[in-house]
Amino acid sequence: MEEGTMKSPGHLTGTMGGQPAAAATAAVPGGCADGGAADADCDYDARQWDVREGCEVRQILDRVADKWSLLVIALLDRRVLRFTELRREIDGISQRMLTVTLRQLERDGLVGRTVHPVVPPRVDYELTPLGATLHDTIQALVSWTEEHQSEIAVARTAYDERVARERGDAAHTPH
Repeated sequence: MEEGTMKSPGHLTGTMGGQPAAAATAAVPGGCADGGAADADCDYDARQWDVREGCEVRQILDRVADKWSLLVIALLDRRVLRFTELRREIDGISQRMLTVTLRQLERDGLVGRTVHPVVPPRVDYELTPLGATLHDTIQALVSWTEEHQSEIAVARTAYDERVARERGDAAHTPH
């Protein structure tokens, strides 16, 4: 694959830095959990990812973990791209979805937008320092996925075979 092309999250490249696991799982003061202290053996309280509509942690996770946001953040790692360049690099994204994604990432402080006063207007996008820290975490997740993809494939095959056998047995069992 050519440098700079992005066809799937499995092709992200770059260096990892910091402690992404700690950054991704650190307890958030004022989170949405119903209370209770984090387990003494854990760095976080999983209940902070509450599914209630007003939970900020859940809203942020939903935003940054969707497939389009992940791809935009990965593509903007250490470079500035125009809207058309981003659209060309991300297979399957519509103009409207890219616009919505970029606005949301800009609102969250992860992407910066620069409008140049030329005709036609030129708009550049880049990661903010906050967005760059998120890229490190995403890269760690992609690296884990690449490292364990064969194990996951084996587990999926075993599961599918087991379910198929169970369905076959259930079809021949008198009711």
